[in-house]
Amino acid sequence: QVQLVESGGGLVQPGGSLRLSCAASGSIFSIATMGWYRQAPGKQRELVATITTSGSTNYASSVKARFTISRDNAKNTVYLQMDTLKPEDTAIYYCNGRVQIKLVPATYTNYWGQGTQVTVSS
Repeated sequence: QVQLVESGGGLVQPGGSLRLSCAASGSIFSIATMGWYRQAPGKQRELVATITTSGSTNYASSVKARFTISRDNAKNTVYLQMDTLKPEDTAIYYCNGRVQIKLVPATYTNYWGQGTQVTVSS
Protein backbone atom coordinates (compact mmCIF):
# COMPACT_ATOMS: atom_id res chain seq x y z
CA GLN A 1 0.00 0.00 0.00
CA VAL A 2 1.32 3.41 -1.01
CA GLN A 3 0.08 6.79 0.18
CA LEU A 4 0.87 10.29 -1.03
CA VAL A 5 -0.03 13.02 1.44
CA GLU A 6 0.03 16.70 0.49
CA SER A 7 0.33 19.63 2.88
CA GLY A 8 0.92 23.36 2.76
CA GLY A 9 -2.16 24.69 1.01
CA GLY A 10 -4.16 27.64 2.25
CA LEU A 11 -5.36 31.16 1.60
CA VAL A 12 -2.87 33.74 0.35
CA GLN A 13 -3.12 37.23 -1.11
CA PRO A 14 -2.17 37.93 -4.73
CA GLY A 15 1.60 38.28 -5.01
CA GLY A 16 2.17 36.03 -2.02
CA SER A 17 3.91 32.68 -1.71
CA LEU A 18 3.10 29.16 -0.57
CA ARG A 19 5.13 25.96 -0.37
CA LEU A 20 3.42 22.63 -0.94
CA SER A 21 4.87 19.32 0.20
CA CYS A 22 3.95 15.77 -0.73
CA ALA A 23 5.36 12.79 1.13
CA ALA A 24 5.07 9.25 -0.18
CA SER A 25 5.02 6.30 2.19
CA GLY A 26 4.40 2.56 2.10
CA SER A 27 5.87 -0.29 0.08
CA ILE A 28 8.15 1.76 -2.19
CA PHE A 29 11.28 0.57 -3.96
CA SER A 30 11.78 3.84 -5.80
CA ILE A 31 9.82 6.70 -7.32
CA ALA A 32 10.38 7.77 -10.91
CA THR A 33 8.72 11.01 -12.04
CA MET A 34 6.87 13.02 -9.41
CA GLY A 35 4.65 15.94 -10.19
CA TRP A 36 2.02 18.45 -9.27
CA TYR A 37 -1.30 18.90 -11.01
CA ARG A 38 -4.19 21.22 -10.28
CA GLN A 39 -7.90 21.41 -10.90
CA ALA A 40 -9.90 24.61 -10.72
CA PRO A 41 -13.70 24.59 -10.36
CA GLY A 42 -15.35 23.67 -13.63
CA LYS A 43 -12.04 22.88 -15.33
CA GLN A 44 -10.08 19.75 -16.13
CA ARG A 45 -7.08 18.69 -14.11
CA GLU A 46 -3.91 20.15 -15.63
CA LEU A 47 -0.20 19.61 -15.26
CA VAL A 48 1.67 22.18 -13.18
CA ALA A 49 5.19 20.74 -12.96
CA THR A 50 7.07 17.43 -12.98
CA ILE A 51 10.51 16.33 -11.85
CA THR A 52 12.46 13.16 -12.61
CA THR A 53 14.67 11.22 -10.22
CA SER A 54 17.73 12.97 -11.64
CA GLY A 55 16.15 16.40 -11.20
CA SER A 56 15.02 17.26 -14.72
CA THR A 57 12.00 19.53 -14.53
CA ASN A 58 9.08 20.49 -16.73
CA TYR A 59 6.63 23.34 -16.12
CA ALA A 60 3.34 24.53 -17.52
CA SER A 61 3.89 27.82 -19.34
CA SER A 62 1.45 29.56 -17.00
CA VAL A 63 3.65 28.91 -13.94
CA LYS A 64 7.15 28.98 -15.42
CA ALA A 65 9.42 31.47 -13.62
CA ARG A 66 6.96 31.68 -10.69
CA PHE A 67 6.85 28.08 -9.41
CA THR A 68 9.76 25.80 -8.55
CA ILE A 69 9.48 22.04 -8.16
CA SER A 70 12.07 20.08 -6.18
CA ARG A 71 12.37 16.69 -4.49
CA ASP A 72 14.20 14.87 -1.74
CA ASN A 73 14.70 11.30 -2.95
CA ALA A 74 15.84 10.08 0.47
CA LYS A 75 12.54 11.26 1.97
CA ASN A 76 10.34 10.33 -1.03
CA THR A 77 9.06 13.89 -0.93
CA VAL A 78 8.32 16.45 -3.63
CA TYR A 79 7.88 20.18 -3.08
CA LEU A 80 6.30 23.02 -5.00
CA GLN A 81 7.43 26.54 -4.15
CA MET A 82 4.83 28.95 -5.51
CA ASP A 83 5.75 32.64 -5.73
CA THR A 84 3.97 35.67 -7.15
CA LEU A 85 0.67 33.87 -6.86
CA LYS A 86 -2.28 35.05 -8.93
CA PRO A 87 -6.02 34.54 -8.44
CA GLU A 88 -6.01 32.20 -11.44
CA ASP A 89 -3.71 29.85 -9.49
CA THR A 90 -6.65 29.06 -7.23
CA ALA A 91 -7.31 25.32 -7.44
CA ILE A 92 -6.97 22.00 -5.68
CA TYR A 93 -3.38 20.87 -6.09
CA TYR A 94 -2.68 17.16 -6.43
CA CYS A 95 0.58 15.31 -6.05
CA ASN A 96 1.40 12.42 -8.37
CA GLY A 97 4.13 9.81 -8.23
CA ARG A 98 5.15 6.92 -10.50
CA VAL A 99 6.08 4.42 -7.82
CA GLN A 100 8.04 1.21 -8.25
CA ILE A 101 6.08 -1.29 -6.18
CA LYS A 102 7.90 -4.44 -7.31
CA LEU A 103 11.60 -5.03 -7.82
CA VAL A 104 11.65 -7.96 -10.25
CA PRO A 105 10.15 -7.51 -12.70
CA ALA A 106 10.28 -3.74 -12.26
CA THR A 107 6.66 -2.69 -11.85
CA TYR A 108 5.46 0.89 -11.59
CA THR A 109 2.06 2.26 -10.61
CA ASN A 110 0.76 5.84 -10.61
CA TYR A 111 -0.49 7.18 -7.29
CA TRP A 112 -2.32 10.39 -6.45
CA GLY A 113 -2.61 12.36 -3.25
CA GLN A 114 -5.92 13.53 -1.86
CA GLY A 115 -5.32 17.14 -2.89
CA THR A 116 -4.76 20.40 -1.04
CA GLN A 117 -6.69 23.61 -1.62
CA VAL A 118 -4.84 26.74 -2.68
CA THR A 119 -6.87 29.95 -2.74
CA VAL A 120 -5.39 33.24 -3.96
CA SER A 121 -7.63 36.14 -3.03
CA SER A 122 -7.53 39.56 -1.43
